[in-house]
Amino acid sequence: MSPPRVAVLAGGRSSEHDISVASAAAVVHGLREAGYDAVCVPIARNGRWDLPPAPPEALFAGFDVVFPVLHGPFGEDGTVQGLLELADVAYVGAGVTASALAMDKDLFKAVMRDQGIPVAPSLTLRASSGENPFGYPVVVKPARLGSSYGISIVRSPEELGPALELAFAHDDKVLLEEYVRGVEIECSVLGNEEPVASVPGEIVPLRSDWYDFASKYEEGGMELVVPARIAPEHAARVRELAVGAFLAADCEGMARVDFFVRDGGEVLVSELNTIPGFTETSVYAKLFEASGIPYVELLRRLVRLALERHRRRRALRF
Repeated sequence: MSPPRVAVLAGGRSSEHDISVASAAAVVHGLREAGYDAVCVPIARNGRWDLPPAPPEALFAGFDVVFPVLHGPFGEDGTVQGLLELADVAYVGAGVTASALAMDKDLFKAVMRDQGIPVAPSLTLRASSGENPFGYPVVVKPARLGSSYGISIVRSPEELGPALELAFAHDDKVLLEEYVRGVEIECSVLGNEEPVASVPGEIVPLRSDWYDFASKYEEGGMELVVPARIAPEHAARVRELAVGAFLAADCEGMARVDFFVRDGGEVLVSELNTIPGFTETSVYAKLFEASGIPYVELLRRLVRLALERHRRRRALRF
């Protein structure tokens, strides 16, 4: 039996286009190393797909699995996942509901609170003015974007207006979030109905006092400390909440859950990323490598999970 043929979606319309291209290149290389027939499908910034030749009625003809490595809107938010559901093709990662929910930090937090999962306190704004109940510093962020785009740490009332203007340039819904003093922790999750969590890692920004875009993506911008320098009971709590958030959001396949651990030990979920950065040096992969699952094996498991979910869903009556 020939190995599954995998289409890796790269690029896309969001401001995270370049990050997606880098992640997808690493995924294609890793899948080929794992023995799969992997083909990159670039998506331009204008949304044009560079698909291999095929009849128009067979969008993904010849592919067994699609691996969407698309960060941010128009890829990580349920839009592409809906297309893949319509095409009846197996795909890696969260489905439509979980993808859309995790992309919207406002709705995600509402679901987490309903499920008893602690999150960083926040207030949602739909206009570029409003009271700040958290004092200063305070975090201002677009509700539906990633990679720290449009995010500001506001340290005085004079800075609030420009920060809101920046955030509203990216989204028409913005969060004011309490600035949590403590340690930033990330934890990777893998699985479908019985997910497992990686060892937690600690994020140490080296060029800024917070985990901004440069810290995430520029060489030498941050240090990942694995395992995180937190008490064993706090690490266990992180892993417990990572799986809890994954299941509460109806995720499957993969996710990276981000946390704050306050100075007093309280663990808070910050957000959940359904398609995290995916190079071999990205946090998601490095945390599983530290947990005993190397990059190529991680990709194999994700492909198997995609095929398993597809078989399970095809057996349902719609």
